[in-house]
Amino acid sequence: MFAATRPAAVAGMFYPADPRTLALEVDRLLDAVAPGAAARAPKLLVVPHAGYIYSGAVAAQAYALLAPWREQIRRVVLLGPTHRVAVRGIAMPTVSAFDTPIGRIALDTAALARLSELRQVTPDDDAHAQEHSLEVQLPFLQRALGVFTLVPLAVGDASAAEVAQVLERVWGGDETLVVISTDLSHYLPYAEARARDRATVERILRLDPALDHREACGATPLAGAMLAARAHGLAPRLLDLRNSGDTAGDRSRVVGYCALAFEPREQARRPTEGSSHEPKTEATEHDATLGAALISRARNAIADAFGLPTDAEPGHPALAAPGATFVTLRLWGELRGCVGTLSADRPLADDVRVHALAAAFRDSRFEPLMVEEFEELEVEVSLLEPAQPLHAGSEADAHAALRPGVDGVVLEWRGRRATFLPQVWEQLPQPPEFLAALKHKAGLPADFWAEDLRLSRYRVRKFAQARASS
Repeated sequence: MFAATRPAAVAGMFYPADPRTLALEVDRLLDAVAPGAAARAPKLLVVPHAGYIYSGAVAAQAYALLAPWREQIRRVVLLGPTHRVAVRGIAMPTVSAFDTPIGRIALDTAALARLSELRQVTPDDDAHAQEHSLEVQLPFLQRALGVFTLVPLAVGDASAAEVAQVLERVWGGDETLVVISTDLSHYLPYAEARARDRATVERILRLDPALDHREACGATPLAGAMLAARAHGLAPRLLDLRNSGDTAGDRSRVVGYCALAFEPREQARRPTEGSSHEPKTEATEHDATLGAALISRARNAIADAFGLPTDAEPGHPALAAPGATFVTLRLWGELRGCVGTLSADRPLADDVRVHALAAAFRDSRFEPLMVEEFEELEVEVSLLEPAQPLHAGSEADAHAALRPGVDGVVLEWRGRRATFLPQVWEQLPQPPEFLAALKHKAGLPADFWAEDLRLSRYRVRKFAQARASS
């Protein structure tokens, strides 16, 4: 594994095959972008992948941002859709390098090996052999960054949550740039394409992952990137929006292109519950709306099971995307049920309803909820972000790595599995007792440790509402 090299496949078609001509063309496109200043490097770019004559000027708007960070960015995680080979999940190459006319780019084989542990990632060189959505980005990256390693991933039939999980595993720090390759609408008349593409971009700017492939051919990697951007507090900024009718094609049937940069959101620290001294931000208002939408659906699922009246359910764009939730029920401050999942396998709106019903009526630790208890019920919904491995060579390492009050933790060992939400730190504030209780939940002794014991951690956004009668 990781021995051969993938040669350039679309040189001479999508971009010049001659090395000098290609370098000059890319430099010309980059130099044509008006310089701009930013306090920090963009973490994530969205760029188009047509032939350079059509979309090169749009892509350059994003890649030109990288010039001040040329020495800082040392790895690029590149995702794009598959166009020629059907792929179930996400295809990684088994070669050690990708070639372009400008030169050879080494792959980060260690990162690819870590990704191969995920069930949605499979080795598939055929998916990469002729795929242009990734290849056309490489000369831009070579001219903008110089030397870097590459993690190229071709996204096929996968969920946004699966993509987000992959990104979380290779997110890295300031040394890692994520690039999502996608075009927008395809083969619409010029005016119709402009309207549709503007609507699509407005949804991206709202971090709404509910895109389909008529709006963006790379809708799946883009949606996963938006989930990751939410988790890491990134804000998208539109750099350019055009179509082939604006660049080099006729206007009867055009393809849309956009360039966006996702950057760290400059905002005040989120207020604590009950605080009114810090200003609301777009992010906190977004969370408040999402919380109301989730809580209302959880309560209504239980009310409907009793035949009780239900309340209005606010809408939210995240509800249609895959999501993983835990629903916790309390009566007079005491736990009354808690059920959830770690895997985002269904739309968020459905997931919260399913777990609300399970917490009320099928938590084996409690009798089913009674109708007279409903009015006093307190409902809490925890929305889980994708889990990432916690590497610990010993239990002491695990204790040192855990973040009390922040980490939800999953423990796995030979078919045994248990998790604690971050809320459990309130009862078990010290890592040794937290981990001991988690092992007990998995049916293991408190002092158990094994080399093949696996830990992973995740963060949650917690939304709570007091009982209906309050």
